Amino acid sequence: MLKRLFDILSSLLVLSIGFPFFVVISILILIDSKGGVFFRQTRVGKNNKDFGLFKFRTMKPDSEAKGQITVGGRDPRITRVGYWLRRFKFDEFPQLINVLIGDMSIVGPRPEVRRYVDLYTEDQLKVLSVQPGLTDYASLEYINENVLLEESDNPNETYVNEIMPAKLELNKKYIAEKSLALDFKLIFKTVGKLFKN
Repeated sequence: MLKRLFDILSSLLVLSIGFPFFVVISILILIDSKGGVFFRQTRVGKNNKDFGLFKFRTMKPDSEAKGQITVGGRDPRITRVGYWLRRFKFDEFPQLINVLIGDMSIVGPRPEVRRYVDLYTEDQLKVLSVQPGLTDYASLEYINENVLLEESDNPNETYVNEIMPAKLELNKKYIAEKSLALDFKLIFKTVGKLFKN
């Protein structure tokens, strides 16, 4: 109950304070390339249920048809404005709408796309027992995941066989230790990482 109250109040606060900034971002996205301001992608949430995750659009229209993994910061599908939004994680802010409506929490395992969730083992499916979030242990450990994939000869294989299992272990660690105090600790660590990134 306290976690949900915190999610609502914090998402409302950031959305309210950041509104002028978000308007500027929206205008820049529209000027930079064709397409809408937002990108909505189907992700898997609590209890294995799909929901639409909101982000600022950082790629050219129909880019997802060419693959759901983004390889490196200079993936040719990424727009000029999109590069900088991704660089500072500003593209993630619309997910606060998901937090507000109850699809997500501020802290929790990052929601995955269905094609990868379908590869989870029974043990790995335990991460779907909680609300997905904007950040957790795995988000901090793999904050530059795209750079790691860029160095791989087979990014999809590297993600499925190396990165995804490691992230899921960190997700399970969060679930085992979860508390409001831990959530605050992870939020502060995330903000610190973003400023250093």
